[in-house]
Amino acid sequence: MELFVAFCGYVGAWLLVAGPMYQGALELSEEQIDRGMIREQSLAIPHQERVSPWWWLLPPVAYVLIHNAQDRWRRQVMAALPAEQREQFIEYSNKAAGWFIVGAGAALIGIKEAFELVEELEWPGWVTIVLCVAAGALAIGYTTGRMHRTDRALHAEDAA
Repeated sequence: MELFVAFCGYVGAWLLVAGPMYQGALELSEEQIDRGMIREQSLAIPHQERVSPWWWLLPPVAYVLIHNAQDRWRRQVMAALPAEQREQFIEYSNKAAGWFIVGAGAALIGIKEAFELVEELEWPGWVTIVLCVAAGALAIGYTTGRMHRTDRALHAEDAA
């Protein structure tokens, strides 16, 4: 019975990863966002001069310098966008971040459940990694497969 419960916990936890991943993909695909305009504006703003690789001798300093340069560029791109596109982008980003947090939390539970299943079966510890990678790949595969089939069904007349 303990093995059954451990297996159910593992499968259930990874279903909690696949669900938000799929729901997030659905919601984000429905967002009305002018990707062309945003891409155009981002390409029009020149990137800051690259931070010297020598700064990686002091990794925290390199991280801060690179982060600050990217943040300045991001603010310039946002300032260049019309208000409507800026709002679209921020809404899209916020939804994506929310779904990412839900999925990441579920993935952490999935890792714990995989570890407990491996312990219950008395398998070597590295099997936990294999179970997590396999479950993650299945969740990604399910989401991309469903999104592809949905897109194909919605645009069936284009394929004919």
